[in-house]
Amino acid sequence: MKAVHVTGYGDVDKLEVVEKSIPEPKSNEVLIKVKACGINNTEIWMREGAYGTGSKSGWRPEGVQFPRVPGSDITGEVVKLGEEVEEGMLGKDVVVFPFTSSGPEGQEHIAEDMSFIGSEYDGGYAEYVVWPADLCFDMPLSDYTESAAFSVSGMTAWHMVEQIQAKPGETVMVTGANGGVGSLNVQIASKVFGADVIAIVGDLALEGKMKELGATHVLSYKSDNLSEEILEANGGPIDSVLDVVGDALFSTSLQVLKKGGKFCTSGSAGGQKTELDFRTLYLKHITLYGSVLGTRDEFKRMLEAISAGKIQPVIERTYPLEQAREAQTYFKQAGKMGKIILLPEG
Repeated sequence: MKAVHVTGYGDVDKLEVVEKSIPEPKSNEVLIKVKACGINNTEIWMREGAYGTGSKSGWRPEGVQFPRVPGSDITGEVVKLGEEVEEGMLGKDVVVFPFTSSGPEGQEHIAEDMSFIGSEYDGGYAEYVVWPADLCFDMPLSDYTESAAFSVSGMTAWHMVEQIQAKPGETVMVTGANGGVGSLNVQIASKVFGADVIAIVGDLALEGKMKELGATHVLSYKSDNLSEEILEANGGPIDSVLDVVGDALFSTSLQVLKKGGKFCTSGSAGGQKTELDFRTLYLKHITLYGSVLGTRDEFKRMLEAISAGKIQPVIERTYPLEQAREAQTYFKQAGKMGKIILLPEG
């Protein structure tokens, strides 16, 4: 089969298209013919060493073992079964739950042995992938590409919104609102949980699209008076922030939060380190949440909301598998709207 290897830490030249054997499913696994695989920050930061290198990289203490096939937002058709897998799985169109874990229900994502597909296991930048049958779910939409726009980004966004317990009558500010996670944060917070959403983007030309996704107000982080604009738009301080930007908007976020407000972060594309005056936290009674991925139950609830049409796929562009370097390069450019998807069949 054709696949893409990450050969080590570095730039996109560490991505190589290779020919390798089609993997064999273990007794509890299925072989999936990959139809689409979304791109995430996760595999780019893994390649770049942004999580650390050597034993600090990846999700496990031993670090990422190269070469590795990246990719975790996977949809495809089950074409072969392990001996313990029910016959009814054959031919199913599935979306992959992206990690294994021995954690109890509701705590799978924080278990010490949590291991991620595309990091600890070979992932979806390939024509075929093997994965445990019980971690393969029915596709929420009939289209492979559209269904690949959700799993990691969607579960991350869903878990963030559940953590802050967004509800009708509250205002949630979403940073990086045009990105993969951000565009889903906007939809989930507004259309599933009923909150008002202030979407922060770079280019206000995206305002119409953001409002279609459910944003009440759309503001640009390039404004010299962003804090004032947020407070004016909301008529006062906001209830919560869903953040994927990090340093660049951290100070602004704390400034506009109400007393008792909540700040939830799952990314740091705008800076991984920041300065914090602890007095801001305790004098305003602010709660900070760190958030990565989510639980199987949250994943199922997300898939149900997608099937019900409450959450729409937002796709910027697709690339054939052989253009993984170009796709990851484009992914890092500012101003995109939604997901970048790799298509193994071109």
